Amino acid sequence: MTTARLFDLNIEKILEAWESAHAVRELIANAIDEQQLTDTPDIEVVKTEDGDWTIRDFGRGLRYEHFTQNENAEKLQNAGKVIGKFGVGLKDAMATLHRNGVTVIIRSAHSEITLAQIAKRDFDDVVTLHAAVQPSPDPSMVGTTILLRGLNDEQMEKAKSFFLRFSGEEVLESTRIGDVLRRKPDAPARIYVAGLLVAEEENFAFSYNITALTEPMRKALNRERTNVGRTAYSDRVKQMLLSATKSEIGSELADQLQALQSGLGSDEVRWKEVAIHAVRILSSSGKYLFVTADQLMTNSSSVDHARNDGIKIITIPDSIQRDVVGMTDLSGEPIRDIGQYQAEWNDSFVFDFVEPASLSSAERSVFEMVEAIATLAGGLPDHVKSVRVSNSMRVELGTGSDALGLWDGSTQSIVIRRDQLSSVSSFAGTLLHEIVHARTGFDDVTRDFENALTDVIGQTAATALATAQRPKSLLTGLFGRA
Repeated sequence: MTTARLFDLNIEKILEAWESAHAVRELIANAIDEQQLTDTPDIEVVKTEDGDWTIRDFGRGLRYEHFTQNENAEKLQNAGKVIGKFGVGLKDAMATLHRNGVTVIIRSAHSEITLAQIAKRDFDDVVTLHAAVQPSPDPSMVGTTILLRGLNDEQMEKAKSFFLRFSGEEVLESTRIGDVLRRKPDAPARIYVAGLLVAEEENFAFSYNITALTEPMRKALNRERTNVGRTAYSDRVKQMLLSATKSEIGSELADQLQALQSGLGSDEVRWKEVAIHAVRILSSSGKYLFVTADQLMTNSSSVDHARNDGIKIITIPDSIQRDVVGMTDLSGEPIRDIGQYQAEWNDSFVFDFVEPASLSSAERSVFEMVEAIATLAGGLPDHVKSVRVSNSMRVELGTGSDALGLWDGSTQSIVIRRDQLSSVSSFAGTLLHEIVHARTGFDDVTRDFENALTDVIGQTAATALATAQRPKSLLTGLFGRA
């Protein structure tokens, strides 16, 4: 029998917190790295009939040199594809398994390696862990097989749970930074780096697999693979979400954005850039109206119109709403906020005009007072060609409610909403209001308009009082007495 060559693993510090599962994780990670680097078939993790576990890859075969701690240039060049970087993970795995009484046998075409506690050369009183290297029993073997004897099933399942490929996670979208994964129900979100679990998050909406590593992440992963701090990966998660375009991601983030109003909501939407991007994704995927909680009340008429039009209402924080005003979505279309919706409504609006002959007798008697009312205010401006009645009316941009009347410069007509014919005072007030718009061109809620309206009210009252032969019914309607 050939005498084994002894390779001192030179392990100075044992990772006491590691269980056997953490050690097996390193062995599986090495096998996956070799698969990725050599583009060979998937690794196999199998339990034998004897109750042993085996980890098998189909790469180039493990050598004793892989136990050195030197940086692996090949792995550094493929940082997004592989997990490892140093031989230290493999050495830690050997030490942990030996400490826990698990027998390890590594076979490849290059050698068969086992573990042994041997005194250091020339120092009989210092006993350290060595790799005992013997010739391979199968020099034609492809890849590497690692046999683990004495490892229980619970530890193996825990080891496998560290890997995305064994987790059953669903990929929602792949980006240049990595993959956005659906979070499993009743479980924390998981953060993977190149398919290896490094952290869990209780308040993330999604799980993530980061494949484009940053330098802080590489440093964080040098030896400790779990409980990596959020600062190491938060920027990658943020960039991943900002690269996402799928509506399902936008919809989930929008739900979290709405939950934020009540103090809940995931941590991702607390990043302002992500919240805004979620609005852009969702806006491009369907019919949505983005409003604040305050706008739900102050613009209730517009919101109700939108719901009736089949538009879904999404409530967003004031700070986000201010930023998305005037912004376009991922398809290049304007994001629909209250102002955008009202403009769309008015642009697409078609009046439902009612001809005088179709009015009721009571309505017609009020409508026939147009000339008399206008005369009190100095008459209709010359450019007003008609006064018409409509069942429907455009939205008033200031309030979000249907306007009572309007001056339509494009058709040079004053349009009065039909319900204003319910009384002379309602009709006269709305008509005089629109005459001022037609005469001055001023907008509502401006000082110029208020001054012009005050002048017309004064002129109307003065004319009514100075007219000796005034229609009694008209004056009664306007001022409450003849």
